[in-house]
Amino acid sequence: MPENTLRRRQAAMRACDRILSGARPVTMRERLDELSAVADLDDLPDYYGDGPVTTLEQRVANLLGTEAAVWFPTGTMAQQVALRYGAQETGAVALHPLSHQLVHERDAYATLSGLRAVTPTTAYRNPVAAEIAALEERVGTVVFELPMRDAGFVLPTWDELTEACEEAVNIGARVHFDGARIWESAPYLGRSLAEIAEQADSTYVSFYKTLGGLSGAALAGTADLARYARAWRHRHGGNLFQQWPAVMSAVAGLDRELPRVPDYVRHARRVAAALAELPGARVFPEPPHTHQFRLFLPHPAGVLNAAVLTLAEQRKVWFAGGWRDTEVPGVAMAELTIAAAALEWTAADVADAGERLLELCR
Repeated sequence: MPENTLRRRQAAMRACDRILSGARPVTMRERLDELSAVADLDDLPDYYGDGPVTTLEQRVANLLGTEAAVWFPTGTMAQQVALRYGAQETGAVALHPLSHQLVHERDAYATLSGLRAVTPTTAYRNPVAAEIAALEERVGTVVFELPMRDAGFVLPTWDELTEACEEAVNIGARVHFDGARIWESAPYLGRSLAEIAEQADSTYVSFYKTLGGLSGAALAGTADLARYARAWRHRHGGNLFQQWPAVMSAVAGLDRELPRVPDYVRHARRVAAALAELPGARVFPEPPHTHQFRLFLPHPAGVLNAAVLTLAEQRKVWFAGGWRDTEVPGVAMAELTIAAAALEWTAADVADAGERLLELCR
């Protein structure tokens, strides 16, 4: 997105009285004010991973029911370490073509660690047990993305996930969960975070996705994995001198946002149902599996993005941005995130905003 377009979009969102998808952008000073309100800034900062970092790691391990958890500055780094840990013998990992590792990490798994990807399925979902059993070569790790973002934020059922994880163990592989959005996966799966993480040998979580942290991630699993992860975090350049602002924002997210996630997921289903009634609209998945889902409308992306900005600037209502053209001519798609700002929206509010947006597209 061009710099001037991004700044205009941010300014429009900040000025809106109501936001359906996403959160109002905040300034750096506002973020610092938030931190001072939730953290004891008179405590000493961390030094190369102690203090508040250690406290956060233990909290994550407790949440996920694992022996340990290790803080990472980025999820990409955390996942490289997780895949390397299970690939010493085979050098191969089972990855979906739409996985974060293949789509968004510039092939770091192969370039940095020399790993080879084996594809269990091309379907727009995580692999199922039969597909894992049918793999034609040995893999060290089978990766499940919960939810699979680039397939439309889709999740397996609990039985499908359990059976697939059991089959991964049967073929002698580790199970790794790309759980960047695991926080909002629990309601659909119908299990606690600890029960979900129990199915895997390692689980990565993000603190800025869903929880609203500044940045950062954690890799959770056994004590042996944690020792390995700390060594490789250092080798990857991830043992930063101080990281307390990101750590404190992660703690704030666990305190403030995590308890509200089930409300976001429930409300996303109401919002999606209202949006599906708009002329020519399609929601996927229907109903949403998490608090994020895709909306398709019968207009080009450029027209929709312009209409969203106009609606925001004229009526102080933010609908949803980031529209992209699809393979179907004249149809565009946006990813919606239903969070705190959207909880006050009724189905009638959603329908009214959608109708006004479509009028601007004519």
